[in-house]
Amino acid sequence: MGQKTVRFSDLTGQLIMQDDALARIVIHEHPDLGDGPVEIEAMADEAKAIEHGALPVAIVDLYFPGSDEPSRVAMAAEEFNKLCTERPVSELLASASPARRAGKAASRDRIDYASLEHAGTPHKGKTTDAEKRLVSENLDVINERLAAQGLRTISLSDPEHVERYGLEQLAAEPLVAEQAVKA
Repeated sequence: MGQKTVRFSDLTGQLIMQDDALARIVIHEHPDLGDGPVEIEAMADEAKAIEHGALPVAIVDLYFPGSDEPSRVAMAAEEFNKLCTERPVSELLASASPARRAGKAASRDRIDYASLEHAGTPHKGKTTDAEKRLVSENLDVINERLAAQGLRTISLSDPEHVERYGLEQLAAEPLVAEQAVKA
């Protein structure tokens, strides 16, 4: 007995009859997109319709004074071209300097575990003193965030967690209270 896989277009729900009619579509940017690129499947004809309906755009990062992060915008290439009044846009782009990769740009992509947003999140790297301090001072808040994200929480009864985050003093506190009750 054999098996047959049936595929449907994620766009229209139509049955995709043959593998060669299947197109893979990766969505990098969309106003409703969450954390990063996603992938869907559709019929090749549907993907061609996307290609034919595409607009020529200029995707530009704007670095405003006093702002640490750029603002990324997409605009019709024709509208961008109208902004170039000194010379044709093709000349401007051909003579422009390559974009700089500043040291901050590379570090911008890294997760800052010494921030309340990421402290305590499981990672392979070294736990910095700043992250340890944040975890120690905000353990309940961090554990709530971790639980909400479906990640393991930090346990004062787990020796590895206590050591990794320098929680020896917090881990000892319940013992002190417990011993006072027994006395």
